[in-house]
Amino acid sequence: MRIVLVTGKGGVGKTTIAAATALASADAGHRTLVTSTDPAHSLSDAIGIDLGSSPSPIVAGLMGQQIDTQEQLDKYWGSIRQQLLDVLDWGGATGIEAEEFLVFPGMDELFALLEVNRHARSGEFDVIVVDCAPTAETLRLLSLPEVLSWYFEKVMPTERRIMKAARPLLSRLTDLPIPEDEVFSAAQSVFEAVEGVKELMSTPDVTSARLVVNPEKMVIDEARRTYSYLGLFGYGVDGVVVNRILPDEVSDPYFERWRSIQKGHLDAIDDAFADVPRLRLRLFDDEMVGVDRLRFLADELYRDSDPIFDFKAKSPFRIIEQDGRVVMELDIPLVEKSELEIHRHGYELYIRVGPYQRSFILPDALHRREVDRARLENGVLSVEFVKREKTL
Repeated sequence: MRIVLVTGKGGVGKTTIAAATALASADAGHRTLVTSTDPAHSLSDAIGIDLGSSPSPIVAGLMGQQIDTQEQLDKYWGSIRQQLLDVLDWGGATGIEAEEFLVFPGMDELFALLEVNRHARSGEFDVIVVDCAPTAETLRLLSLPEVLSWYFEKVMPTERRIMKAARPLLSRLTDLPIPEDEVFSAAQSVFEAVEGVKELMSTPDVTSARLVVNPEKMVIDEARRTYSYLGLFGYGVDGVVVNRILPDEVSDPYFERWRSIQKGHLDAIDDAFADVPRLRLRLFDDEMVGVDRLRFLADELYRDSDPIFDFKAKSPFRIIEQDGRVVMELDIPLVEKSELEIHRHGYELYIRVGPYQRSFILPDALHRREVDRARLENGVLSVEFVKREKTL
């Protein structure tokens, strides 16, 4: 089973690459689903076939879907949403005002991921190609399972116990709607689904990201940051597609300056992403829309390679024992020391890169060890743990 997350800055052609990759996967004999977690769906436009909220056939071996986020919200969030609506109504907030409070940033994309998780575990598909939202939204989306898992593990059980004990008293003192236990049960179901997503997404043999870039400075800069942040959250990158390169047959002097600029950007891409395969795709003289054009594009992009199983990502996270020391390694390429913050609190290690922070729950073997030092070298963060000295 493989899941390929296709992402990139808005406008670089990621939807076209996702659709072409899925088509090539089906042509290679893999039972494939192509789906979109981008709220601004354009997958139907790229393929030229209307797609609904349930998988529908495109060609032999390929199904397509544009996930209806409202449908997923109702499915996973229904009883919780109603409880919150009751509380807001009690407080005087009603209608659209109340509804706006109940849609938290990233919630619709998260529930779209739960749908991907359901398909991945159904056994119906060998490959799922996900047309993700532009990179900023995708990074927020991919960090949500980690954040919500922490909340559900640390906070929700305590709230549930408090409410169970306090409900009889509160019901006599106030008419504020008190959450019943089934609300917490619904939240528990969401938690279990999120845990499933977390498990699936943190396995590089199963899930990998494929970045789409154009040879433009702003696009490359964003892709470099995305590459680093994906490493922080444990996602491996299996390839970079460099899209819309001026072809050699364009010889008009008007484009010579552009060709020179692109050459410099292509060198920068090769340098930044030297550790992963880089695929180049020319700028076509036609819109690459519809199955036939996408198949033509895929043939040129992947040639004789299997578009899925010939591309592998390695795990960015490792724990190694060396001479009585335990070293935790994390690949966070292209990060400068000035962007990095590390601290430990109890049994958790917090690592921040730029605006993103991840909490690592330390395994039992490290609970009785102290952080001795941390170093960043060649894109690898190494945190060394040593045994605590016994005190009298």
